[in-house]
Amino acid sequence: MKDYFRPDLAGKQPSEINVPVRKHMLCLNESCLDPYQAIKADFLQRMESIRLNRYLSPVTEELHTRLAAYAGLDKARIVWGNGADDLLYHIFLAVRWDDNAFAVSLAPSYFDYKTFCGMVGLKIRFVDLQEDLSFDTREYLRLASDPDCRLAILCNPNNPTGNLFSPEQLSLIVETLPDKLVLIDETYHEFSGATFASELDLHPNLILIRSFSKAFSGAGLRFGYALSREENIHSLRKVLTTFHTSILNQAFALTILENSTLFQAHVRDVISMRDSMQGRLQELPGVRVFPSHTNFLTFSVGDDTAALFEHLKDHEVAVRDVRAHPLLRDCLRLTIGCEEDNRAFMSALETFLTNRQQA
Repeated sequence: MKDYFRPDLAGKQPSEINVPVRKHMLCLNESCLDPYQAIKADFLQRMESIRLNRYLSPVTEELHTRLAAYAGLDKARIVWGNGADDLLYHIFLAVRWDDNAFAVSLAPSYFDYKTFCGMVGLKIRFVDLQEDLSFDTREYLRLASDPDCRLAILCNPNNPTGNLFSPEQLSLIVETLPDKLVLIDETYHEFSGATFASELDLHPNLILIRSFSKAFSGAGLRFGYALSREENIHSLRKVLTTFHTSILNQAFALTILENSTLFQAHVRDVISMRDSMQGRLQELPGVRVFPSHTNFLTFSVGDDTAALFEHLKDHEVAVRDVRAHPLLRDCLRLTIGCEEDNRAFMSALETFLTNRQQA
């Protein structure tokens, strides 16, 4: 049968999420706060004046103004899309000059950098994190300085390790690569308090990615945005379709921003639960947990990690298996959920550890 598509697609598989589905979903770094229930009255009131039979709506300008105020930047320096993933995909598409072009990322880092690069035909190379979760700046710059490198990616805080990299190290990379676009993924910045937004005026090659999926509880909403210089945003918009994000999504995102204090309070609660959970895990014998500046914790029980993963599933708790990279060869990633979810996880974990000691 004739193949009508790019030859490199023949060896690829469609993007699919492969996680266990259980009562307590602690595997996808989602929020347990349902934003619709939290802001339903305000959202439905707004929808009374919105016409979904029209392409254009005043809500677009309202959202642009409100989002710019939240980010502290001019509107011309912001573009949004259907989740941070959508913007990553289109950035990768926009920097793919030819078949030799590649991006550089750290490893382990966000799983789908590789996925989206493959979708658009952009190659990707990796610099492995070291045991202490730092990375070799010289090696990173060596790879990124290659003439065929078109994009340098840094996830900060990093997913799935949860750590922050030093501002000095990231600044050095941005400053040393003035001819490369440097993308800092700030999906979890509301949990860490770390951002390079104040550096955008200093570095024309810098672009930041953010999401409503984590701090704003909107994983299913699919809304994310990019921040950069005006010229970069203008160029990125050239690969986006005209009516790229639905009016319905825009209306909900605007209502979230108008109720931002509610979500900021929830972020503080999650941080408190995360720190409490980290402390409890550190006290358990045989458990190693990584410090985190996100809404998740990555942890290990050594050689028994695979058995724990199955045990948790049997007890209706789904966590993320992140053992693919050698640095995390015995690790799982736990989303901080609501109190009920966290209790279910701890109960199942303690049962597992007790049974292991008695075996």
